[in-house]
Amino acid sequence: MTEDEINHELTERKFYPAEQEAVFAESHARLTPQQQDPAYRLAFRDIDFLLREELRPVRFQLELLKPEMLLDEAEIGSTLVVYGSARIPSPADAKAAVAAATSPERKAVAERLAAKARYYEEARKLGFIASKCAVVEDGKRQFVICSGGGPSIMEAANRGAHDAGADTIGLNIVLQHEQMPNPYVTPHLSFQFHYFALRKMHFLLRARAVAVFPGGFGTFDEFFELLTLVQTGKMQPIPILLFGAEYWNRVINFAALAEEGVINPEDLKLFHMVETAEEAWAFIVGFYNLGCD
Repeated sequence: MTEDEINHELTERKFYPAEQEAVFAESHARLTPQQQDPAYRLAFRDIDFLLREELRPVRFQLELLKPEMLLDEAEIGSTLVVYGSARIPSPADAKAAVAAATSPERKAVAERLAAKARYYEEARKLGFIASKCAVVEDGKRQFVICSGGGPSIMEAANRGAHDAGADTIGLNIVLQHEQMPNPYVTPHLSFQFHYFALRKMHFLLRARAVAVFPGGFGTFDEFFELLTLVQTGKMQPIPILLFGAEYWNRVINFAALAEEGVINPEDLKLFHMVETAEEAWAFIVGFYNLGCD
């Protein structure tokens, strides 16, 4: 036996991979009561078993591992995360949304949302600018656009990256009313989550900057968790960019929080207000001293 043959024999895998074992198991006829009972199924092929209450920790682990592994395989080093409302219309849809309102109250709300349509364009421009810059470090792509994968602001950010010819990530969530992934998410980087907590973790694991556009409870949840992580030192500071000073100062009295003593005045420096995509990207470039503008 040659040295190459010995090395091959020593290093070759001796167990069949799980995929092959599953093929073996499913190729056998189910002839006996024992074979036909659910107890006989391979545990990792038994959906009813995996959905049991006791298996929640395993489902947590799976939901953590799957996106992490696939993003690693796609050689994505870092992301620029975009949070924002799923209700703000695009400029093209703004007038139609107002016209579709069925009462004066709903029309007033539709008009306020339509007035924010410019943020759709800013999110789209930010996605385009960051993706066109195409930062690569250690052989991995940096500042890849990542959104919740849904409509409105999320769609706009993914659309901008798509327009630049870049891959773009969507982290969608299972809801009672189906939220389809927007068409600008790269298919092999489109993920669906059951657990909000795991989804939010994946937003920030690779985040090197976060842009927060006007939004509601979901956006507030994501934004304040990020602030808390940085404030408490659980996460190192990154650019946190709030789009629309008028909106944010109207819905949250940040200064009052400091005046009441429930946060430190220095905490107001954890985020930066911006109005345009160009302003936001310039802040990120300056923060990291990137050779791209």
